[in-house]
Amino acid sequence: MNLQSIHHIAIIVSDIQVAKKFYVDKLGFPVIRENYRADRQDWKLDLRVNEQTELEIFAEKNPPRRVNRPEACGLRHLAFQVDNVDDTVRELEQMGIPCEPVRLDAYTNKKMTFFFDPDGLPLEIHE
Repeated sequence: MNLQSIHHIAIIVSDIQVAKKFYVDKLGFPVIRENYRADRQDWKLDLRVNEQTELEIFAEKNPPRRVNRPEACGLRHLAFQVDNVDDTVRELEQMGIPCEPVRLDAYTNKKMTFFFDPDGLPLEIHE
């Protein structure tokens, strides 16, 4: 078996327009394709993270709320690598996206912090 890279990460959101404004307009991910799937009555929005990885966003009617504390099994958070955490925090906060205090990763000794998407999904930035 030769698993080479992550092709995509899929998340479910409660509102496609709010998610699109956040992930496309604020975070800057380019749209690859956007489709309404009538048979499922949902939206599927594919975004480009980099040449290898896509972010699939599904918007379903009334999805169950995310478990926050205690954390449940499954996806814990998405982490994005950035050149400079402090600069990225400033950019996010200028867009009205609050971030947790910057801290050092105990294992990599690199700066990192968290912010949240409109549905409360934790998103990490890491140098």
